[in-house]
Amino acid sequence: MSSIPLVLDLKKVTIGQGGTEVFRDLDFSMADAEMCYLIGKSGSGKSTLLKTLYGALPMISGSGQIAGYDLTKIDRKSIPMMRRKIGMVFQQFHLFEKWTVEQNLDYALKAIEWKDANLRSQRVDEVLTQTGLMDKKNSPVFRLSGGEQQKVVIGRAILNKPEIIIADEPTGNLDPESSEEIMRMLYSVASENKTAILLATHDYMLIEKFPARVFECLNGGIVEK
Repeated sequence: MSSIPLVLDLKKVTIGQGGTEVFRDLDFSMADAEMCYLIGKSGSGKSTLLKTLYGALPMISGSGQIAGYDLTKIDRKSIPMMRRKIGMVFQQFHLFEKWTVEQNLDYALKAIEWKDANLRSQRVDEVLTQTGLMDKKNSPVFRLSGGEQQKVVIGRAILNKPEIIIADEPTGNLDPESSEEIMRMLYSVASENKTAILLATHDYMLIEKFPARVFECLNGGIVEK
């Protein structure tokens, strides 16, 4: 796998939170445009790992890079720049519910310094087309279904064409039909944009319907299933 470009590469990494080691001597890598599932019981470390990957927790030791950023050297000033290369999707939507879909996405682009209003508008329309939300462009978020709101979140995550999407239980609050629709869309968007996806989930039905490599957090390590 060394000859394949890697969007994520961890070597002999120790990760923890609150003074407690969760992973020790962890090796884990993902190729460009690859999709992987991360499974494991509650408390097995899935969220701790994801938080470390997007800079919310520091690595304790080892070496690691994501989207070209060295996780051992990342500092507070560099984290916002790194996150422009990482799309993040969570179980909670964190949207401005009274704003329209367009306003939410435009605000996200402003936050990463897209200064040209015309370019922002063009990119928002591209993402709305990709996510099937163009007809909801001017709808306030609170009027959308849970599945539609999660589509907005995924749209927000891909605005800056990230190299990898980190998704933490993205279908956890959705019914099975909406969950499948979200997964189909993630697959499509990742394929179209050549974006890698690391998706933590408890939903084994989704894994069966949308196969990819599966890794389990187990006993302080990660094991491929």
